[in-house]
Amino acid sequence: MRTVKQLLRFGWEQALSCLFPVVIFASLALTQIIPLPLLPRYDWLLLICLVMQWGMVKSGLETPDELKVITLFHLIGLALELFKVHMGSWSYPGEGYSKLFGVPLYSGFMYASVASYLCQAWRRLEVELIKWPPFWAVVILAAAIYLNFFTHHYWIDIRWWLSVLVLIVFRKTWVAYKVGGTRYHMPLALSFVLIGFFIWIAENIATFFGAWEYPNQTDAWSLVHLGKVSSWLLLVIVSFLIVATLKRVKGQSSVHALKKPMGQSQYQSNQEGSV
Repeated sequence: MRTVKQLLRFGWEQALSCLFPVVIFASLALTQIIPLPLLPRYDWLLLICLVMQWGMVKSGLETPDELKVITLFHLIGLALELFKVHMGSWSYPGEGYSKLFGVPLYSGFMYASVASYLCQAWRRLEVELIKWPPFWAVVILAAAIYLNFFTHHYWIDIRWWLSVLVLIVFRKTWVAYKVGGTRYHMPLALSFVLIGFFIWIAENIATFFGAWEYPNQTDAWSLVHLGKVSSWLLLVIVSFLIVATLKRVKGQSSVHALKKPMGQSQYQSNQEGSV
């Protein structure tokens, strides 16, 4: 009975953490079904995302520091979208005033929603990382994974080598999280796989509702190839590494600030909320 209660608690916390992605999926579904006045669909989606982002910060569901992280992911995701659409990996066939080189600006929020989930879940589940690798190794690995999304169009695709490297670098790393006052532990690599798989499921839902379109979905919708799980897995790893690194940097600065006299500005900044 306790196990069931813990699973329900965990599911509830995850659902709350997924609020931004849920709004995006609901918007994709509704804007495909309901006739839209005045503006094309992509523009309505952008407005919905902007209002949702404003509402989450205004209501305190997201902190100003978390907004900075989410904005960073929006820019990273938009850069990837611009390149991938240019290379013909997928397309956005609909009309829109807010399209930039064929990419609607709302698309960046789909990446930002992943960062929103990570930040929300991190705070709600009181996530801690055990035996985190050296800073330089994390930065190099994250950069290599992100760059491979671009370079594999011109050079060999090294995603599987990178996946093996992830297992090596994080072989001793565990993630600890709390549910209902009880602490649990999981290998970090396993959490990467689970999040990547569920994002692949979300991708199928998104393409079904016309968020974007792969070449094999031009005539009719079809299941996204299972091989895309590896792409999402690596993207999740990049996202997690960026959030984790920013968390640790923020945590270290907070520790240093606490060592200062209370009247100094560094201590005051520590009270504004963490990433």
